[in-house]
Amino acid sequence: MVDVSDKPVSRRQAVATGTISLGDQVFPLLAAGLLKKGDALATARLAAIMAVKNTATLIPLCHPLPLTGIEVDFALDDSRQAVDITVRVNTLAPTGVEMEALTGVAVAALTIYDMCKAVARDMSIGQIRLVEKTGGKSGDYRAPSQLTGM
Repeated sequence: MVDVSDKPVSRRQAVATGTISLGDQVFPLLAAGLLKKGDALATARLAAIMAVKNTATLIPLCHPLPLTGIEVDFALDDSRQAVDITVRVNTLAPTGVEMEALTGVAVAALTIYDMCKAVARDMSIGQIRLVEKTGGKSGDYRAPSQLTGM
């Protein structure tokens, strides 16, 4: 692991996004809350939070961090029959939380897939990316708008 003991503690935030495309069989069921396994978005929210909190056990050489906040948001897009996932993570630490935000998005998408796979398996997960990070020595970063869709 990289030694961060000489780095100052600072307020850091990372925002990551991703998408799961569901298709015309699954999307209406998820949107109406009619999946047999239950509320996929509530389950995915909890899974994302758990993943963020456990990133250091999932990603080798990732530092365990004291997290100060986790937000998980979903936006259903009828035209694309997709769910857009956004995870925002905050900390006061000597290193950033980009991996935590990215891991949260990935696990949320995988959880939605798991909750929906009994209906159809042709779902697609993609476009997982860091869209913003603030704090730390390297300064702030914001992905170009053409990449983020924002």
